Amino acid sequence: MKALYLSAAHKSSGKTTVTLGLCAAYAARGLSVSPFKKGPDYIDPMWLSMAAGLPCHTLDFYTMEQQEILGLYQQERRGSDLLLVEGNKGLYDGLSLDGSDSNGAMTKLLGLPVVLVINTNGITRGIAPLLQGYQQFDSDIEFAGVILNQTGNSRHEQKLQQVVEHYTDFPVLGTIRRHPDLEIVERHLGLVPSNEADAARNKIESIRRAIESQVDLERILELSKELDEDEAPTSSTPLEIHPDPVRIGIARDEAFGFYYTADLDAFRQQGAELVPFSPIHDKQLPEVDGLLIGGGFPETHMVELEQNGEMRRAIHEAIDAGLPSYAECGGLMYLSRKIKWGDCAAEMVGVIEGECQMHKRPQGRGYARFSRNGVDEIPAHEFHYSSLEGLPEQTEYAHTIHRGYGIDGKNDGVVYKNLLAGYVHQRNTRQNPWVKSFVDRVRQAKQKRDKEVS
Repeated sequence: MKALYLSAAHKSSGKTTVTLGLCAAYAARGLSVSPFKKGPDYIDPMWLSMAAGLPCHTLDFYTMEQQEILGLYQQERRGSDLLLVEGNKGLYDGLSLDGSDSNGAMTKLLGLPVVLVINTNGITRGIAPLLQGYQQFDSDIEFAGVILNQTGNSRHEQKLQQVVEHYTDFPVLGTIRRHPDLEIVERHLGLVPSNEADAARNKIESIRRAIESQVDLERILELSKELDEDEAPTSSTPLEIHPDPVRIGIARDEAFGFYYTADLDAFRQQGAELVPFSPIHDKQLPEVDGLLIGGGFPETHMVELEQNGEMRRAIHEAIDAGLPSYAECGGLMYLSRKIKWGDCAAEMVGVIEGECQMHKRPQGRGYARFSRNGVDEIPAHEFHYSSLEGLPEQTEYAHTIHRGYGIDGKNDGVVYKNLLAGYVHQRNTRQNPWVKSFVDRVRQAKQKRDKEVS
């Protein structure tokens, strides 16, 4: 079992593209590749999962304790041939001044060597002090090598390699030419989600071929850390057996798909069956005891969502009838009266009285903290270009915002009957076991309903 950490000097260096290509290339060679991503992110992990053929798990200092990070990392590496961890932003970037939440800190926690992906556009000899500085800034970090990305031509590549070999001890593990086939269209702060792009697999294949021809795959494996498989747990957390199982409908299609893999695993560990449905394509809800509508980009599919009036009415009626439901960000937008974007507007479910207005700039962005009933601040994150406007004054909120914006800078989590819908994205952790709380509520409502029927 081998493992490696992919990082960069700064964001937009191309490390996600490189990591995608490596996942796909090694998977094509028959290796079992387990991808991980640092930071609060839904979109990159969706691409990495598709490229590797295995679920991508997210590791985050802000929402997870160190032992939870290690536990998830060790559990999900089980049975893999190769672990690839992609960092976010730059190697030394983070919220804290001491770097305790940076990629560098994550590499040390996991004990992994780093391959730096450097965007070489407009740089030649200047790469030497950059690499020297990154190496000397923290002597506890082990560097396996460097991949030179966005090179211009053979002359540029040759000069870069000569500089790196003359001034540093970094092995050059690949040089990747600038090419439009390697570009992935960005939306808001991230990549277009892979569940939305029909050509995603073709894009990954193009990237795979480029990586295979321009990166030394064998050398990277040689320089990756050899892990002792005996250190990995032999079994995952067992599924709980409940005498009264529950079924929870989960929105998954082109418009919705932002879910943490570990959170979905937590639902199953609580004995809940997740039943996928599409707000775009399906006309009726499946037979379920609760609803989960996560984030996504409903604004880019608002016409299709509006046209599916049968599903909108079915969801409205179910929530009105008291079906326990939870919605985040895109889910909140879908449950509002309408989404407005420029000169366009589309009717949504309408169970939440407000309307969502799209803006050119993010209305909430980055890490957040909230509390329920004023007790215990809970770490979360948010990223939304929309605002929820026109809510009645008597709107009930479940969350008080301490960091971030939420719905109005003070509150988040609209409560309506058995619905909770907000902008902040929660992470199921020991500090915030929201999945168990929701499943318990779904089960209690089902038991009450069954008793009334009998």
